[in-house]
Amino acid sequence: MNRTSLTRAAAIIRAGGVVAYPTEACFGLGCDPRNPAAIRRILCIKRRRRNKGLILIADHRRRLLRFVDSLEVACREQIFASWPGRHTWLLPAGPYASRWLRGDQPTLAVRVTAHRGAAALCRLARMPIVSTSANRSGRRMLRSSGAVLREFGDEVDFVVDGRIGNQHAPSIIRHGQTGEVVRG
Repeated sequence: MNRTSLTRAAAIIRAGGVVAYPTEACFGLGCDPRNPAAIRRILCIKRRRRNKGLILIADHRRRLLRFVDSLEVACREQIFASWPGRHTWLLPAGPYASRWLRGDQPTLAVRVTAHRGAAALCRLARMPIVSTSANRSGRRMLRSSGAVLREFGDEVDFVVDGRIGNQHAPSIIRHGQTGEVVRG
């Protein structure tokens, strides 16, 4: 991924747009997590029900702090030790975690990404970003910019051309207070 492409994608996110970008295992759809209209667009594009919630990714855990409530020290140590990486954690939702983000859950799914391009996109956008697989609900994950363009056409504002990481499955989702694997 080149910096020009990432800079353009970050500007589109800050302006309220929706972009597709490579992540650890597939292409993701992303937007500003504080923008309900952009989140609704992603849900519409994916044909996903609002009650399921979405994942936020960031380049550093400090970007996620406004979106989650405080955690016990023991939980925090386990979570922080798994980042950056493919572990997504369900943490108590904080004041910036709207229902559009968390669905019907009292928790919010968050991850510090290990994908260099996705992390750079968060850094350039100066915020965590929504990260949900670029596919229609119930369909297979898309693994190339060409596949995203064929599937979504002009439904997204920009597609970052780049390579996905070497993971073959989506991130592992664990409950932050119990450590229980919710999706493995």
